[in-house]
Amino acid sequence: QVQLVESGGGLVQPGGSLRLSCGASGSIRGIVVRAWYRQAPGKQRDLVAQIINGGSTDYADSVKGRFTISRDNAKNTLYLQMNSLKPEDTAVYYCKYVGIYDYWGQGTQVTVSS
Repeated sequence: QVQLVESGGGLVQPGGSLRLSCGASGSIRGIVVRAWYRQAPGKQRDLVAQIINGGSTDYADSVKGRFTISRDNAKNTLYLQMNSLKPEDTAVYYCKYVGIYDYWGQGTQVTVSS
């Protein structure tokens, strides 16, 4: 079992920045992919960024050049640095760990508005 807890969401003005964190506990040794997803009201949950165990990363086209995914293995924490935020980035952001099973956090709200 893996437990994930996101933090760092909030209200930010367009053009601002936020850093999301996802703290993990439990049996994370078999995890091969760590990812951030987001879900806006009335829309499906979409992949934002992911990092594979070897270190390679992938980003949704809509966030390339603005968002950066990273991890701190010593702290068992996954991060999402979000810069140049836009109103369309408003969503609940979830972290997901993929191993034999998929594990999700509870989500953190990000609202980009003036």
